[in-house]
Amino acid sequence: MKITTWNVNGLRAVMGKGFRDWAMRDAADILCLQEIKARPEQLADEMRELPGYTSFWNPAQRPGYSGVASYVKSPLTEIQFGLGVEEFDAEGRVIRMSLSDDLILYNIYFPNGQRGHDRVQFKLAFYETLLSQCNLLHADGKKIIITGDFNTAHQEIDLANPKSNANTSGFLPEERAWIDTYLSNGFTDIYRQLYPDRIEYTWWTFITRARERNVGWRLDYFLVSDAFVPRVKDVVIQSEVHGSDHCPVSLIYD
Repeated sequence: MKITTWNVNGLRAVMGKGFRDWAMRDAADILCLQEIKARPEQLADEMRELPGYTSFWNPAQRPGYSGVASYVKSPLTEIQFGLGVEEFDAEGRVIRMSLSDDLILYNIYFPNGQRGHDRVQFKLAFYETLLSQCNLLHADGKKIIITGDFNTAHQEIDLANPKSNANTSGFLPEERAWIDTYLSNGFTDIYRQLYPDRIEYTWWTFITRARERNVGWRLDYFLVSDAFVPRVKDVVIQSEVHGSDHCPVSLIYD
């Protein structure tokens, strides 16, 4: 099985940059997109659908903002949209999919704390709400995969310039601490477990030729339940794929 996540930074924009051809080559069983910035009714059929997939959409109420979509090859046992909290759900940030009776996949676009830190508390509250729900699912014997754009680099190895970004949202101590909290509550950052010393990034700012110089951040993760770790075969960062300021990341598992 293969799950691929990608913050496309505008689905309509990335469609004009080879998205469909890439998606067919990638051939993921499930494709999770974030920051789609569109509602499905705004898209022509050839932009909205992919051959062989069923699509599910959770756009933001605000036009041209946020939103997530999932493309799925096999039937789901259950699907939910949002976290059940209006202030989060209005922004179209979550699709929760039950892949089997005991395996749940979250496709999430985590909030950005903003350059002026205006939304850091909103972001931290989102982390807290999600973890509370995951703790209940773990207590019920469920295994969980959380994927998407976490908007946080966890450790210094996860961004090119940690010292100069010490006061930048996305690398603030209180944001990084929430990743630690997830890891102490039954989750594993499976890429970092597989590759403890590897330096790879998943996001590069469009300015200053950052991608060309590989001055990036690792913001797109797969956090998986500790009990799910033995099933994981690999995590692949597709840094060669362009079209967005993020690149796709794939989880391969039995």
